[in-house]
Amino acid sequence: MAVQHFFFFFFFFKHISMALADVGTATAYGPPYLPTLCNGNSVAQFPPGNLFVAVNEGLWDNGAACGRRYRLRCLSGRNRPCKADIIEVQVVNLCPKSPCPSSFLMSKEAFTAISRLPNARLNVEYIEI
Repeated sequence: MAVQHFFFFFFFFKHISMALADVGTATAYGPPYLPTLCNGNSVAQFPPGNLFVAVNEGLWDNGAACGRRYRLRCLSGRNRPCKADIIEVQVVNLCPKSPCPSSFLMSKEAFTAISRLPNARLNVEYIEI
């Protein structure tokens, strides 16, 4: 019984928290990922599974975004690219392109975790965690 309650609350809080989320866009970017503005040439800055992002100027917050973590979910895109997964990503850089094509430039690994199409532009829901 306690196990059932645990799973219910885990599922409930994981999904209900997204109800308070913001909406933005996401695209993929590939290597080279180094150097970054957050931690230079250190490969230790990348989280397990390489689930990391570069963010646009609005989210960058003059560098305060370094290390921030976001829960992200694909909402929509052309040709129905979304997978049902919700992932957690970490900010490692400011978007290297100007103007930035999206709110989040996602590592290839992070992007393929939520999108079936490698070159899609996604509408995403995100919340800082």
